Order: sequence, then structure tokens, then C-alpha cells
Amino acid sequence: MTGQDSERIFKPADTADWWRGAVIYQVYPRSFADTNGDGVGDLAGITAHLDHIASLGVDAVWLSPFFTSPMKDFGYDVADYCDVDPIFGTLADFDRLIARAHDLGLRIITDLVVAHTSDRHVWFQQSRQSRTGARADWFVWADAKDDGSPPSNWQSVFGGPAWIWDARRGQYYMHNFLPEQPQLNLHKAAVQDALLDAARFWLDRGVDGFRFDAINFAMHDPALTDNPPAPPGGRRTRPFDFQSHVHNQSQPGIVDFLARVRALMDRYPGRFSVAEVVGEAAEPEMQAFTAGETRLNSAYGFSYLYADELTPGLVRRANTAWDGAPGQGWPSWAFSNHDAPRAVSRWSHGRDPDRFARMAMLLLIALRGNVFVYQGEELGLPQAEVPFERLVDPEAIANWPETLGRDGARTPMPWRADVPHAGFSTVEPWLPVDPRHPPLAVERQEVDAASMLHLTRRLITMRKATPALRLGALTFRDAPAPLLAFDRILGDEVLTCVFNLGHEASGWLPGGSFDRIEAVNLERDDGTGLAPLSGLIGRRRSI
Repeated sequence: MTGQDSERIFKPADTADWWRGAVIYQVYPRSFADTNGDGVGDLAGITAHLDHIASLGVDAVWLSPFFTSPMKDFGYDVADYCDVDPIFGTLADFDRLIARAHDLGLRIITDLVVAHTSDRHVWFQQSRQSRTGARADWFVWADAKDDGSPPSNWQSVFGGPAWIWDARRGQYYMHNFLPEQPQLNLHKAAVQDALLDAARFWLDRGVDGFRFDAINFAMHDPALTDNPPAPPGGRRTRPFDFQSHVHNQSQPGIVDFLARVRALMDRYPGRFSVAEVVGEAAEPEMQAFTAGETRLNSAYGFSYLYADELTPGLVRRANTAWDGAPGQGWPSWAFSNHDAPRAVSRWSHGRDPDRFARMAMLLLIALRGNVFVYQGEELGLPQAEVPFERLVDPEAIANWPETLGRDGARTPMPWRADVPHAGFSTVEPWLPVDPRHPPLAVERQEVDAASMLHLTRRLITMRKATPALRLGALTFRDAPAPLLAFDRILGDEVLTCVFNLGHEASGWLPGGSFDRIEAVNLERDDGTGLAPLSGLIGRRRSI
């Protein structure tokens, strides 16, 4: 690292609430960097590029699953909670990764998948053998109806009934996702104990926190009550979309399990917990899972990730509920991740993608809550185009072409523009490199002071140096659509944030005097208005 690189590394204060207002960088291990020439990213590749992540100034790194898995759902089908899949390396590789991250001032957060396992997990292999074994009730089993049909009308996310017949037990088992992902029975204390043991294993290795994958899917209604039909309207591409999911998920006992999780994590000072909450009624669950001091620290929702358009109304709806009321948890926001098409492609609607990426990053950095930046977002990567014959995502294949699936957000990270496969690997990667990505590679943007990469570093630095952005309240201002305006307030400091989300220039600016501290895409520097896809943050001279 150069001296300049070293200066860009921020070592966060060693405090229990370091995560409040943090910026967290998500790594999708399969697609970050391949060091052993098999076309799949690995832990050693992440370690080799931690300097790049640290140079952004982020507080922590979230690693998507790297556990032992048959990879039917690319790691979210866990076959061993306490080991590394050989495709990613070894436990020793993980130990080296976490040691290097901590040396750089980075904390490491991993996924913990508690709703289901792989059907290859020894727990399930034992459970399916008989109805009387030690783990017979560790998964959700049920008899057929009198006519042989499944026990309920529940549908799986990836298509078809949420029940699979198993001849060994002469019963159906439940799966909310793939048939190879049988549902754990978290109503059983022994199952909870086993999952807490897995969490303890990684905490003892130095992990700084967990993201709890699809946590609102973690418990079912034991009565197996049929789900009611969904209200009319909305896009429906799967049988899953035709139901209101009030019985196969979102059960009240989840909160009690999370209290056990929090009690464990509180024994390890400075650890962070965030719930992933998916679905139409996610907001109340996000609030419930993070309320008070005995549940998780934060909730990671999908308000932005599944939105087709970025509008002032979307931002208001997503953020108004998180007003900092007493006892309320802390929100976490992301515009892109491994499950959703990249925001630049999803929201730009034919406009300049570079301008959009810059404005969106400024907006993300300005929001109240924790900020998650997905790998490649700091480069302004568009959603990759993956031809049908190269798709590997089971959801994409099953629903093509109605839904494009997740592969386009999971293609390899471009490190260099002038070498094969953008420097990700020496062989053909597991997913192809989009030809639009190498020109945006890290190496090329490093030498361009005006690049998206340098802007991202500057914006994260600004957020870390500005308490009102990291910790302050958020109050919306009246502004004509498609303009968005809000204040970030902490003590006597008031920052006004204004964004033009539209296609046309606007002469509107908020009243009062303020000193500009950051701006993107302003075509005029005279303070007379906002170009399309521009934004600014100013410190007010008076309220």
C-alpha cells in the first residue's frame, strides 16, 4: 500500500455501538476474487483485496455464505454451519482473513441462515430416517391429507408447493425455498440451542456480527393453517405471489428466539446483529425484531431493493417509520445486493448511468441508519447481462424471461481492464464478465481522480466526519416532485440534503442560507438550481 492508501484506512472506535450509522461493504465471495484458478472466488481472494475495501473507509464487511454447501442455492443451503466449503478454502483461510481485516480496522459480519439447512446436512439426514429418532422433529414434517395431497396450501418462494413427499418417513417435509432447503423447526428448543452453538463457534473465532438471513421465514404455524389469497393487484409471476403469507412465516415466537440470540451476543462486547426481513408486510416485523435492548440491533429491509423506481415518495415511505422514537431499533439500507438487480440499471430508466450512480451514492450516504454498499457499487457497475445458457440461479431459470433473477448482480468483480476476465480469475468464471464492466475496473478508476471510486471514498469520509449524517435525525422538507429534500439534525448542526431525481432541471432550492459541503452533478455552480440527477448537502447557517 502507498502512503496515500494508508491514509484512507479508518480504524473505527472500539465502542459497543460502533455499528450505529456505520457503512458496511457486502462481499459476495463467489464473485469477488479467484486465487486458485477454478473460476470461483474464494476467501484468499477476499483477503488479497481487503486493502481496497479498507481504502473506501467503511466500518465493516458483510460476507455472504462461505459455509459447507452443495451450492443448490449458492451457500444459503448450509450443510455444515461450522466449516468452510472447500470451494472457498479452509478455516485457516478464514482465520487469516479475519486477522487481516482486524489489522486494517475492518470488522467482519457473516450470514447466519437459521430458517433452513441443506438436505445434505446431517441433521436432516438423521431426521428423515424415522419419526422417532433424536432429531425426528428438528424439521417440519406432516402427514398427507386423506387424499394424499400436501398438508397445507403453502407455496415456496422458488415455485410450486412448499411440501415434498419423503417415502422414508411416509410424510411431507416443508421448504419455503428450494426442495433442497428443508425448513428447520425453530419451535424446538434443541434446534435453537444448536443454532446458537453455531453462532458461538464463529463469535469465538472473532466474527464481529451476523446478518440473519430471511429471519421472518424462521417459524411456521404449527397448526398448518392454509394461507388466505393475496389481495387483488400486483405482479404475479409465481404461485407464491397469490397468497398472503401469514401462516408459513412471520410467527410471534421469532421474537423470543431473537432475544436468545441477543443474550448470547451481548456476552461478546461490540458485536452487531441485523435481521433480513422480506415481504409485503416487512416494516412491522423489522420494528418488532429490533425493539428495545433485548432483540437485534438493526433490520435490513427491501424497500429500495425491490423498487422499480427511485422517487421522493419511496424515500419518505421507507424512512418515515424510523423516526428514532424511544425503544425503536436502527434501520439498515441498501440500494443493491446479491438478490436484486443493481440500482443503476433498475432506476436510471435510460439516463446517464454514471450520473445516476453518483447521485444515488450521495443519497445513500445521506440517509439515517446503517448503509450497505454492495461490491461494485463503488464503481458504478450496471446490472450484467447474462445469456440464458449461462444462467445458474434456480429462480432465474424457472421464471425466465418474466424475472431476470439474481445472476446479473452476481457476476465477477472487475479488477483490471486489460487482462482476461477483468482480473477476477485466470480461467472462465462461473458467471461471465459483462463487457461493460472492464472499463469500470478498479485499476482504471484508481488513476482517475474524477472517478466514481474516488467519489465514493470522499462521500464515506464525509459521512464518518459528520456526526449529523451518521447519527442525526432525519426530517423531510416540502419540495416539488421529483425533488427530494430533508434535513439531518444533531444538536445544533443542521444539514440540508436536496436531490433532483427527475429528468429535467429544476430552479427550486430550499430557503435559508447554507454552506455547501458536498455536491454531485451540478452543472452550474451559482446556486441557482439543480440539474437532473444532481444532489447537494449543505450546512445551514441558520434554521
